[in-house]
Amino acid sequence: MSTQRNSGALVGGSLLIAFGILALLSQLFRGFDFWSNFWPFIVIGFGAMFFVGMVAGGKSAGSLAIPGSIITVIGLMLLLQNLTDHWESWSYGWTVILMSVGLGIFIMGVWQGDEHRRRAGLRVLEIGTILFVIFGSFFEMLFTTSGLSQFVFPTALILLGIYLIVKRSGLLPLRRDESFNQDDNPSQEK
Repeated sequence: MSTQRNSGALVGGSLLIAFGILALLSQLFRGFDFWSNFWPFIVIGFGAMFFVGMVAGGKSAGSLAIPGSIITVIGLMLLLQNLTDHWESWSYGWTVILMSVGLGIFIMGVWQGDEHRRRAGLRVLEIGTILFVIFGSFFEMLFTTSGLSQFVFPTALILLGIYLIVKRSGLLPLRRDESFNQDDNPSQEK
């Protein structure tokens, strides 16, 4: 019970400090409209609080990495969209949320020392990245006619295609756990 109270005080205190710093910055720099430009930091701060809770709660609180990753990544995406005024990217932003779920599972696996979860998180992250490139390319080419995105997403599609061909064709060296066969298992009867 004492640990829960300490974690709650740590999270609550950190939020108050973050909001106080934001309010102070907006008072110090009156000519700069801090709130309209950097409001996504509030979302990022909420996501970071899950990581604070995870650290304070120990290994058993590792699952807090999943919502922490989702909220933090959404905040980072909002910050980027707010700074670039490229709100159209929400059309494929759901893939970034999928990637953040994979990141959260990976962090949870690392935090708890669970190799299976770490690998599962990397798989979800990989699937999210592939979907990001596919849907991002489609929507960026459909809605954008100028700028850097003309070259970035087509190039990303080409690189993704090469990656999938190389990975699925066996040209990449296998990891130890993928090359395991019956001859390597001493407990198997022959």
